[in-house]
Amino acid sequence: MTPKELVLDYYTQDALRHPEVMDKYIHSDFLLQWHSSKGYLEADKNDVMALAAEMGKSYTSSRTEIISILQDGSQVAVRYIYHVTAFENPTEEMVLAHFAVFWEIKDGQLYRGRLMSQLG
Repeated sequence: MTPKELVLDYYTQDALRHPEVMDKYIHSDFLLQWHSSKGYLEADKNDVMALAAEMGKSYTSSRTEIISILQDGSQVAVRYIYHVTAFENPTEEMVLAHFAVFWEIKDGQLYRGRLMSQLG
């Protein structure tokens, strides 16, 4: 699987809400550097697994709309919109946030991420 195929698979498998799915994509030495509209955060594998568990509790469904994806060697750049459906309003899908991320792939897994986001 190419790095680009791995990243596409990661998003189409809805790993962002399912830690058991996410686990197979995230390298044991994973680090995410996240610049959001709320500030800066660094997260390791345990942090993003916990975030995925919380997302699974908060939303009944989600959908990643990939706007663009580019690969250069072991690095993949992705721009996407993340849509969710909340338990409180199961008939309405909303945009949670807009994202741009640069993934570095190592050993066939997501190794480093440099993420920027803005709330929807």
